[in-house]
Amino acid sequence: MSEKTFSLDELSRLVNIDKRTIRYYIQIGLIARPIGETRAARYDETHVKSLLRVKNFREAGLSLERIADVLSDRGDSPPPTRRRRGEIQTRSHIAVCSGVEISIAPDESELTPEQVRELIRQIAALAETFNKENDNEQ
Repeated sequence: MSEKTFSLDELSRLVNIDKRTIRYYIQIGLIARPIGETRAARYDETHVKSLLRVKNFREAGLSLERIADVLSDRGDSPPPTRRRRGEIQTRSHIAVCSGVEISIAPDESELTPEQVRELIRQIAALAETFNKENDNEQ
């Protein structure tokens, strides 16, 4: 029994990624080339899995360069990055309480939004405990 294959149109609908984006991912080496050429090209389950993995990393905020690093390492977690001169990083700054702020790099933290909210909730609760202790000492 042969493995199911998909046309580019079918693959695009299946993973909900634009055909041009899929072609670009192939061009830059994020996913494997299709089986066959031109309109006869077919994609299999490994292409589906690779695209869904790239899509998850993109939704988590990773750049394509960072995703390429992760995929080349074949690990599920991104390897540590070395900062380059002039590099721009996106960080979330979350106020916990007066004078306390947490800085989170979404592409490095590997935390889901739910985990970030829980982390902030617990830190805020701890800060509130410290504030109450300070008030009692005065």
